[in-house]
Amino acid sequence: MSTITITAADINKLRQMTGAGMMDCRKALTETNGDFEEAIDWLRKKGAKVAALRGDREAKEGVVIAKTTPDNKTGIAVCVSCETDFVSKNADFVAFAQSIADAAINNKVSSIDELNKISINGAKIADLVNDKLASIGEKIGISKFERVDAPYVASYIHGAYRIGVLVGMNKEAADAGKDIAMQIAAMNPVAVDADSVPPATVEREKAIVTDQIKNDPKMAGKPNEMIEKIAMGKLNAFFKENTLAGQAFVKDNTKSVSEYLKSVDADLKVTEFKRVQLG
Repeated sequence: MSTITITAADINKLRQMTGAGMMDCRKALTETNGDFEEAIDWLRKKGAKVAALRGDREAKEGVVIAKTTPDNKTGIAVCVSCETDFVSKNADFVAFAQSIADAAINNKVSSIDELNKISINGAKIADLVNDKLASIGEKIGISKFERVDAPYVASYIHGAYRIGVLVGMNKEAADAGKDIAMQIAAMNPVAVDADSVPPATVEREKAIVTDQIKNDPKMAGKPNEMIEKIAMGKLNAFFKENTLAGQAFVKDNTKSVSEYLKSVDADLKVTEFKRVQLG
């Protein structure tokens, strides 16, 4: 059987693709006659750590964990992704994601980079992820991370670990916090209230409704002042439907979320929220 020459560049390329050692990469390429896909499989079969398996494959499944510190002052939501729901529904994978979330909480980390560098039982999380990747044969990783700090933080996990929500509030209100987290999971608001909608979103929505009005034959020849007034009315309707405070409360749609919060405590407010969803 003919063979090809394995160059230093080939070895370095496989190292970049997999994170495996130089000698392991040389051996893998030699044994597979320079076929990179087969070399990756060879490394996996030999139990080598593989940092990036078939980079073109997408990790669209996974597990989302949301939880808080014991004092409910800090919450984190983390998504540990994988390729198939077969893996995401596996109890060991869920436990693995839980251990990463626990480490994030215990160390009060603020980013994915920071999370990857901390250790569980002496091993860095980045290395544990690589080990898990090699053992299950799917592309996995920590794909999303959010943190909320507030006087009181509630957390909620929805739909078999598919959505995680954190709600920051200005004072403790456990039941209301859970209700609001469920609201956010179900209704996916864009912001807490109209004042906190990003300016770019406001401008985009205003441009859309303005064009809709101008393209309405009934509005032909109408003054700009009228068009502007109608556009603002439509924009206010957008705020009502898409901001948390303005939305109808899912447990009682006769009142808004803002009205529900006031019924619990006149001074109770949501200061921030984060919603993490698979995909």
